[in-house]
Amino acid sequence: MAKAVRIHSYGAPEEMKWEEVELRSLEHGEALVRIEAAAVNFLDVQMRRGDLVNHKFYKEKGGMTTELPLTIGSQAAGVIEGLAQGCPEGMKVGDRVMCFGGTGTYATHVITASTRLMPIPAGLGVEQAAAVLTQGFLAYAFTHHAYPVRACDWCLVQAAGGGLGMLLVQMAKLCGGRVIGVVSSEKKARAVREVGCDHVIVLSEHSGGSTAAAKEIRRLTGDEGVRVVYDGVGKDVFEMNLDSLGLGGYLIIFGQSSGFIPPLDLMRLQEKGSLFVTRTNGLPYRKHWKAYEQLLLEWLDQDLLKVPIEGVYPMAEAAEVHRRFEQREAVGRMILVP
Repeated sequence: MAKAVRIHSYGAPEEMKWEEVELRSLEHGEALVRIEAAAVNFLDVQMRRGDLVNHKFYKEKGGMTTELPLTIGSQAAGVIEGLAQGCPEGMKVGDRVMCFGGTGTYATHVITASTRLMPIPAGLGVEQAAAVLTQGFLAYAFTHHAYPVRACDWCLVQAAGGGLGMLLVQMAKLCGGRVIGVVSSEKKARAVREVGCDHVIVLSEHSGGSTAAAKEIRRLTGDEGVRVVYDGVGKDVFEMNLDSLGLGGYLIIFGQSSGFIPPLDLMRLQEKGSLFVTRTNGLPYRKHWKAYEQLLLEWLDQDLLKVPIEGVYPMAEAAEVHRRFEQREAVGRMILVP
């Protein structure tokens, strides 16, 4: 038996219940992992609300199930306690691993495809690993590969006060970029400044909303516009992003916390300045994991990268954590422990 945070119907945080579940037998290529710390992501909120039910990518590539009852969670750090036949050579019981993708990490134990496990480097604590290892890789992939930030590039980071946003700010700065962060509160603005953001826009303080914010971004960049926008917000800031980009700029979209962006007439990209747009994730960049891991450890060792952990909470309190997370009250990463 195990315990897990499950929902029996889609909806509000109150649908999540901390309850006993029976573990099934391992199938070919699967591993049993004892969870020590699970990261809270907006993907988990969308999972709970049922936002992803009709999006085949998350089932086919993301490894998620939509069958109810459903155990919430998509990223966690833990220890391998069992392995079936067909797991990668060298993987063994007792290994510290990061579970990524798939479904069901808000639990004491999870059964997952062994291909969805990555070793945790020595020197990283379990909570630190849950907070930074996977999200750090996304920040690295987006700032070093999706659009490699160059010295003096103007970069715009939406939701800069979140866990991934704060990592994006720092990695863009490590590349030599100049960063403008967009946040929802002055509390988050202070935190983003502390990790090196050059300018911060508190969206709620602009009476003209995203239109006024885009004009402010133009002013800050001498009407040049930014070279790249990193965005996990989606629908609500899409027009702002297009208006903030300079000629031939890049819009890197990796999430949709405000909703999915409607279909786009490609001619608008030419009209806005011959822009480049991608909707991406970490999968195309997995071959760069080793290079990232080495850099991450160097940055942490030299205190060049701060891991933003807002708090560590019992999994039994997952509903309240989701409520705060969904209301954008958290600054940095929220971690759940069994």
